[in-house]
Amino acid sequence: MGWDDAPAHVCRGGDIRGLAFCCPPVKPCPVHTKLAEVGLSPQEFVNIKEEFGKKTELGKGTGTCFGSLIWCCKASKPCPLRDSVLQSIGMSHDTYMTLKKELANEIVKHSNVNEITYSDKDISTLAETFNITIDEARNALTEAGNDLKTAIKNLRLKSL
Repeated sequence: MGWDDAPAHVCRGGDIRGLAFCCPPVKPCPVHTKLAEVGLSPQEFVNIKEEFGKKTELGKGTGTCFGSLIWCCKASKPCPLRDSVLQSIGMSHDTYMTLKKELANEIVKHSNVNEITYSDKDISTLAETFNITIDEARNALTEAGNDLKTAIKNLRLKSL
């Protein structure tokens, strides 16, 4: 199954969940802006990813750019180093993406995104914009990890 609605990489404008595909924050790039936006320091980000790697097979990958699959990009982006490691440990792209989704959820859990409280008026406006019920609007926010941009993107996709 993998991760059907995986976001773009952060360097390509992806939402917070795209941090699951980011390299370590060692050079000037959009990861720093996204981390500041969601209330995580670069060191907190590194710690979250490394702890997740210790608990899963994403911690493997000494042959990758940064020595672990936790720093690797989406499976849809060609990468012989990542794919060589996946093959050597017997992991499919679907399993890899499922683990990346779990990693994204872990990052979101530690961010300030979940601390944002939307008013009834905000939720009502979202419902009216997409011609859905208020409950459907609340569910869209919940499914998007309380990230309004992601909820809007997902609702747009559903309306196509």
